[in-house]
Amino acid sequence: MKITAIKAQVKNPERLSVYVDEKFAFSLNYMQLLDEKLHAGLNIDEARLATLKHLSDFGKAYERALMFAMIRPRSVQEMHDYARRKKWAPEDAEAIVDKLLAKKYLDDRRFARAWIENRALGKKTSQRKLRLELKQKGVSESIITEVLQQANYSDTVALKQLIVKKRKLVRYAQDEQKLVQYLARLGFGFDDIKNALQDE
Repeated sequence: MKITAIKAQVKNPERLSVYVDEKFAFSLNYMQLLDEKLHAGLNIDEARLATLKHLSDFGKAYERALMFAMIRPRSVQEMHDYARRKKWAPEDAEAIVDKLLAKKYLDDRRFARAWIENRALGKKTSQRKLRLELKQKGVSESIITEVLQQANYSDTVALKQLIVKKRKLVRYAQDEQKLVQYLARLGFGFDDIKNALQDE
């Protein structure tokens, strides 16, 4: 078997289509092509072709993982879940996660910081609920505690801001019990809610 042509793809110019015996066989990115020292006219056997096809699949999976990690910070568990949904081979998924960790594209600490900052700026909630959300994303208890302390996230401040915001809505302005239930669902303690309402 012989590599007969290598062409840049039209839809994805970052990838190159490799043709073996005049037929499309697989695609690689430029770095993979250079690493494998492939060129037109090179003879390859079945074993090498199988290895290159696997390398192609791995490269595409890694690019997808990278895009997934670029949309917003991700936890390591989120990336593992993504790999499972995409049905990647477990050893490939592990290698991709390791690569992303080494390059600092995955970092549970940074993920937890971003999650807490997002909550502080937007959809406010209690520390208790924040802890639960981060645990569900696979972040360790020690990282959650450390990042919450560094962020100086205050339940009291979040609670007061939520009350002010929700009081503008008719259903909460006229029904204190509904407001208390809503705040309790966000993980705030009843005593804290009572005190915050009294301080209005």
